[in-house]
Amino acid sequence: MNAQQKAALESAMRDCPLVAILRGISPEEVEAVGDALVDAGFKMIEVPLNSPRPWQSLERLVARMPDDVLVGAGTVLDTANVERLASLGASLLITPNTDTDVIAAGEAQGLASFIGCMTPSEALVAARSGATALKLFPAARLGVGYFNDVSTILPPELPVFAVGGVNRDTMADWHAAGVRGFGFGSNLYKPGRHPEEVGTMAKALVAEWQRLEMLAAEIDRSEREEDA
Repeated sequence: MNAQQKAALESAMRDCPLVAILRGISPEEVEAVGDALVDAGFKMIEVPLNSPRPWQSLERLVARMPDDVLVGAGTVLDTANVERLASLGASLLITPNTDTDVIAAGEAQGLASFIGCMTPSEALVAARSGATALKLFPAARLGVGYFNDVSTILPPELPVFAVGGVNRDTMADWHAAGVRGFGFGSNLYKPGRHPEEVGTMAKALVAEWQRLEMLAAEIDRSEREEDA
C-alpha cells in the first residue's frame, strides 16, 4: 500500500468506516453505482469475486474512483486472487474466512486486509497474522451479545466490522457495543437496483453513522466533565 492509499485508509477508518458490498453487480453498471456511493460519502467499495465478471468490475472501479476511495475484492479465498487483485491497483482484500496464507499474501502485496471470522480462535489467528481489521460474519445471526463476549479477548486497537444482516435500524446497538465499522450488502445493493436508489440508501447509512459518532462524542464529553 502506497502513501496515498494509506492516507485514504486512515481517512476512511476515521470518517466513514462503511463498506459497500456490491455482490452480483455487473461491469456495465458498476461505474454508475460507484459514483452514487461516492456522492453519498462512502469511502470503501467491495466487489465480491462470486459476482459476474468481477475482475472487469474491479478494473473499472479502480480506474474511475477518486484517490480517497478504496476499492477491493470480497470473497477472496486463495493467494492467486490476492496477487491478481494487487496487480489491478486495488487497496482492499476482504475475506469471509480466516486463512493465514491469504493474510500473508495480502500483507506482502501491500493490501489492507479485512478478515472474516466467527469464533474467538479465528479472530485471534487473524489478529496475530496481521489483519488490518476483523470482519465479524455473519453478524446479525451471532448478535451483539456474542460480539460483547468475543471482544474482551481481542486487541483493543484492532477494528471490528459487523457484516451480514446489519441494517440502518440495527447500527446503533452495534456501535454502542464498540463495533468500529460496518459492511452492507443486500441492505444497500441488489443486482439491478438503480444507482439513484443505491445512493439514497447510502446517504441514509452515512447519516446514521455520523449521528452515532456525534452522540458518542457528546456522551464522552459529558462523562469527562462530570469526572473533572
